[in-house]
Amino acid sequence: MAKRQSLHGEWSSRWAFILAATGSAVGLGNIWKFPYITGENGGGAFVLVYLLCIALVGIPIMIAEIMLGRLGRRSPINTMRHLVREARANPRWQYLGWLGVVAGFLILSYYSVIAGWAMAYFFRVASGMFDGADADQVTAAFDGLLASPEVLLAWHTIFMLMTMLVVARGVRAGLEAAVRLLMPLLFVLLAVMVGYAMSTGVFMDGVRFLFEPDFSRLSGTSVLVAMGHAFFTLSLGMGAIMIYGSYLPQNASIAQAGFWIAGADTLVALMAGLAIFPIVFANGLEPGAGPGLIFVTLPIAFGNMPAGTLFGALFFLLLVFAAWSSAISLIEPAVTHLVEDHGQSRIQACVKAGLATWLLGIGTVLSFNWWADIKVFGKTFFDALDFLTANIMLPLGGLFIAIFAGWVLSRRDSERELGGDHLGYRLWHFTVRYVSPLAVFVVFLRSIEVI
Repeated sequence: MAKRQSLHGEWSSRWAFILAATGSAVGLGNIWKFPYITGENGGGAFVLVYLLCIALVGIPIMIAEIMLGRLGRRSPINTMRHLVREARANPRWQYLGWLGVVAGFLILSYYSVIAGWAMAYFFRVASGMFDGADADQVTAAFDGLLASPEVLLAWHTIFMLMTMLVVARGVRAGLEAAVRLLMPLLFVLLAVMVGYAMSTGVFMDGVRFLFEPDFSRLSGTSVLVAMGHAFFTLSLGMGAIMIYGSYLPQNASIAQAGFWIAGADTLVALMAGLAIFPIVFANGLEPGAGPGLIFVTLPIAFGNMPAGTLFGALFFLLLVFAAWSSAISLIEPAVTHLVEDHGQSRIQACVKAGLATWLLGIGTVLSFNWWADIKVFGKTFFDALDFLTANIMLPLGGLFIAIFAGWVLSRRDSERELGGDHLGYRLWHFTVRYVSPLAVFVVFLRSIEVI
């Protein structure tokens, strides 16, 4: 297969790529979703299954997606177009590139709105709004935020502008510069939050909850939730890892990068749990509080603890940074496609892609208030978009990536990209051909409630 050069530049080093891809993977899912689904599914046993799924599903598909990106050196759409042509495969395989780009575009349209909540809460907590507040007051504040389309639209707009300003600057001056700042700050903030959790007096209760498995609390549904989250948390199937892989220097090890990214992403999720659960337990709150854990339960805790205003503000700042680092990767595939196929400058492409994403996001804004009673197949606009992307598009994207890398791409090409025919390569090749597709297919069936 012919070697190509990226039209958009390269990361300055393997570590720059690892930081960027980790930033893509680390997002609201790690800090918002992982703690509450762990709480809902019993703690330690769920974490153990989650880690196993990262190893068997997440890492093999991540390596495959990085590899396809570096082989193609273009936007996901053109990468798949070239790889399909050179593999002399069925032309329909090129739609895999479109699937990732469209999924990332749709996800960012509502992700930006949720990130706006985090931005709003940073200022709310920092101002002392929740000092001494009870559950009714905090719930009323959250409901009031959702009921105001003007406020939601304002935060959605600010977050999209922040995202596009980074992406418009290009690979090194924009994406790489942003993650070199954001990711270390994110880890520092998390470490500060974990340190604070250690001072609550019940830190070991949080440790035991996360790491002592009680398999009697683990159900079949819990296993499927763990498998699904392990897949989704790594940003697989949405074009982000593929486009970031296209900027990876040729001499960098794809497998090593994949393990580092998965390890860092998992570490953030576990640190978030260690930061959140002791605070929850110290205040007599419920760890399985569901999606409201971050925006309702934790503000109650922060409002009633010593230095809660400071550490609450730090926590929501952390959430904003995590969302920002993910958002820039979600729009990058669409921007590169506009540059490559429509002859536009990067700034023009950013304006068009950003404006389209912002406009679609208005539907999510209104789905919490004016359009709350308008349903598509029984779901609000936001719920329908979330279901379409998370339950259908991403599993299909991951499934097809595994099948293409394992069955369609020539073994010669994958061997060359992954360093030759050694034991590690053979383990990856077996897993991506058999284990990962089967696991993702089971998650897909469960997600669409066929089983």
